[in-house]
Amino acid sequence: MPLDLTPVHMQFPGREIHWLENTGSTMTVAAQLGAAGCPAGTVVVAEEQTAGQGRFGRIWHSERETGLYVSFVLRLSLAEENLRVLAMTLGLAASEAIARTADVECDLRWPNDVLIGDKKCAGILVAVEQTTFVAGIGINVNQTAFPAVLAPIATSLRLATGRPQSREALLVHLIESADSFLRMLETGGKDPVLRMFTRASSYVRGKHVFVEQEGAEIEGVTDGLDESGFLIVRRPDGTRVTIMAGGVRPK
Repeated sequence: MPLDLTPVHMQFPGREIHWLENTGSTMTVAAQLGAAGCPAGTVVVAEEQTAGQGRFGRIWHSERETGLYVSFVLRLSLAEENLRVLAMTLGLAASEAIARTADVECDLRWPNDVLIGDKKCAGILVAVEQTTFVAGIGINVNQTAFPAVLAPIATSLRLATGRPQSREALLVHLIESADSFLRMLETGGKDPVLRMFTRASSYVRGKHVFVEQEGAEIEGVTDGLDESGFLIVRRPDGTRVTIMAGGVRPK
């Protein structure tokens, strides 16, 4: 069923919200709108993406009329090196929005994955375009199946709950939660975000993981976040390694 933006516009009457039936990526459109001077907080949402963006150049599977594929144009007083903290902030927002919509508790995998159990249901990607931050959020909502390559690692709110979920309600909750957590980041800095993320994530401390990093693999147990939001992994020999980027997966 197509997305009905009427309740979303009613909830946010002054918000600039762009709906696209089909697009390559909402992030690309949001970046273009940001460069043209659109208001901060502008939202771009699509029924389908043909080139949805994931981390490390991967494609985000964007089945038509089943997921929520949305990007935000943000103008924040935030240094570019804090991109991962911004992704973590929006991960908290997505997790809260999912809980409010579907009554499902999520886990957060550093730095930008939202999980139900051990399967991914949402991801966040943040980019800087000149003075504008563009944040893309993809949430699997009403998918009933995934391609074979994704089926072992992906889930949807419908699969997790056994019932269809309202994408309209989820979008309203996502905008509300994103606004709230972004205010916290702007007013309180990164420390409150890091504390909340640490509490919400089973991956931050005590998790035996593998980290794929520049062609190498690091094995160890997670040992918290540093003051910049980087993940610390303690290797079997006791040495502590700071993970600045890379794919994290459980052992």
